[in-house]
Amino acid sequence: QGEDSKTVVYARVSSNKQKDDLERQIVRVQDFCAANGWRIDQVVKEIASGVNDERPKLIKILTDQSVQRIVVEHKDRLTRVGYNYIDVLLQQRGGELVVINLADTDNEDLLQDLASIIYSFCARLYGKRRAKHKADLITKTLETE
Repeated sequence: QGEDSKTVVYARVSSNKQKDDLERQIVRVQDFCAANGWRIDQVVKEIASGVNDERPKLIKILTDQSVQRIVVEHKDRLTRVGYNYIDVLLQQRGGELVVINLADTDNEDLLQDLASIIYSFCARLYGKRRAKHKADLITKTLETE
């Protein structure tokens, strides 16, 4: 890595009630970076769905050409969809995406992301006013099964 290239730790959770997990993620990733001798230039925390493709903090990291290494705890902490696109783009500019734990994450977070997808499609089908109600009904049905 060059002198002007950066290593960024990125951590994400889906909701405010997971803030404690966000802090634990950061500590684990910082420890991993220290064990590898990497200086961390920036720590980015985001609370948003993993399927949301309009996360301003992540977009800022991805468009910053000086960011050459992004370190995340799990693939889905970065994104639920399109992970390989991000990986390829970073590699194209000589960077790398480092995932420290390839194991799957918990079902609660996955269910919240599924609810986000349902809401998005309901908004398209029924309009924004009715989307939340429809999405809540579908999610409740899924939770009981």
